[in-house]
Amino acid sequence: MGAEMYKVSVVTRREKLLTLMAALEAIGVAAMTVTQVDGCGTQLGQMEQYRGVKEEIHCLPKIMVEAVVSTVPVDDVVRTAREALCTGNIGDGKIFVSRVSRVVRVRTGEENLAALVNK
Repeated sequence: MGAEMYKVSVVTRREKLLTLMAALEAIGVAAMTVTQVDGCGTQLGQMEQYRGVKEEIHCLPKIMVEAVVSTVPVDDVVRTAREALCTGNIGDGKIFVSRVSRVVRVRTGEENLAALVNK
């Protein structure tokens, strides 16, 4: 089947999107999917004030950046993302890595590494 493929999913603060994208592009990861999501983690929400009334917000706005990599070592992707996002504060995010067993390019039917490279 060729090179191993991994899906790297990064969930972090929305304001870190451009920083993360630039860092990933610098190591050769240019293809990615970005989704706006809401979530909560160990911070369990935060207190906000709306029209003078304090309310607890449980799900905070985040972004999820996903990329399938095979030619760039997955450990480099994880290290680069962590370095780009780490402030040392709660809410910096999470990085999830999973193996990908198959990729199919819809337009051409190419599979796996051939489906990931530009043609």
